[in-house]
Amino acid sequence: MKSDFSISLLGKKECATILNKFHYLKDISKGFKSGVNFGLWNDNSELVGVCIFTGFPVPELVKGMFGLDRHNQNGFFELSRLCLRPDVQGSEHNIASWFVSRTIKHLKKYNQPRAILSYADNDHHEGTVYRACNFDYYGLTTPKKDFWILQGDGSYIKHSRGKTKGVAGEWRPRSRKHRFVMTFDKSLNMLWQKSITQK
Repeated sequence: MKSDFSISLLGKKECATILNKFHYLKDISKGFKSGVNFGLWNDNSELVGVCIFTGFPVPELVKGMFGLDRHNQNGFFELSRLCLRPDVQGSEHNIASWFVSRTIKHLKKYNQPRAILSYADNDHHEGTVYRACNFDYYGLTTPKKDFWILQGDGSYIKHSRGKTKGVAGEWRPRSRKHRFVMTFDKSLNMLWQKSITQK
């Protein structure tokens, strides 16, 4: 029963205990962006889930979505991490959407978001939780590639920044992401095209 669970604000270290164990991003232990962090607790006082809202990663994203320059970008949040302990998600019907909905209510009350963006990595899930929470769907991100650097032992690591000319390695397709947005500020003019179906 949902009444057996409670939600509270968390610090980054507490979030890491769940993300390091259960999030699909394998390099999460190297660090993640912290922001307005929420924890989900069961009736045994065990932390079983986290939901993290951060600012948009780059000002160009707000510009592309709403046409706003970098001086008018307060109140935009990305739901950047959502993770629940697998046994809890498997046994508690709709626990993820219940959790997200309540964190958004808190965010609306104390942080006055103008819009919330979330991505669902197409290689891992389709964003069913966000649809259940009434986010609007705006299709997949544009296809892109990342450069992977060849290491001495024959393995590859993803190139983060800088030149690639003359560097041994290969270009690989980046996984595309489903885009979901919940808009609260009715004065905003969304430039992305809303989509009905997911591909």
